[in-house]
Amino acid sequence: MTEPMDEREARKRYVRSRQTAVFTVVGVVMAIVMVISLLLYFHVVGHTEQQATVVQPNFGAVAPCAAKDQNGNEATYVNNSNVTVRVLNGTKFSGFAKAVGDALTNRHFNVNTVDTYSSQNVKRTIIYFGKNTIAEAYTLNSNFTDAQMVMDDRSDKLIDVVLGSTFNDLRAQKSVPAAGAKVTNFSTCKAANSLTSLPKAIAHDAVN
Repeated sequence: MTEPMDEREARKRYVRSRQTAVFTVVGVVMAIVMVISLLLYFHVVGHTEQQATVVQPNFGAVAPCAAKDQNGNEATYVNNSNVTVRVLNGTKFSGFAKAVGDALTNRHFNVNTVDTYSSQNVKRTIIYFGKNTIAEAYTLNSNFTDAQMVMDDRSDKLIDVVLGSTFNDLRAQKSVPAAGAKVTNFSTCKAANSLTSLPKAIAHDAVN
């Protein structure tokens, strides 16, 4: 009688050990899933990649360096009133460009036009400018937190800012460099005359 009893006990121990192993694995998996869910919920995972994209200088595009003047002095930010801007809404949100245009006007930029861009699916705000308004473009860009600067083939003084869906608000004025301060170039900038095959400027009336 002892042998059958031992066999039954052995089977019971085996079943219990299997159950314990299964429950342990299930518990570990559930714990891992919960941890990952919490990290995603609190933007610990996924947010890092987004931040890395945002902090890249000019978001991977190549902008011209603000050139020194004829005396070798570093380029400086100009007065906002000397920057002529056209604000174009590249999103589906009605009234977006007017709101930003009003905000720029309050900062004394010369906003001459507020209009709708040819596409309403623009993601990143883009500042388009020509070779003769590099310091002015840097001045405008210093008021944005997420804009990309792109030099095109225009030669006049108009600067276009095409608003994208990631735009939230202008940079706080206390964080914007004052006119006359040295321009902070992007670390990836290149000499303006080295940038070739420039994109064609958006159609506009020249401002000189």
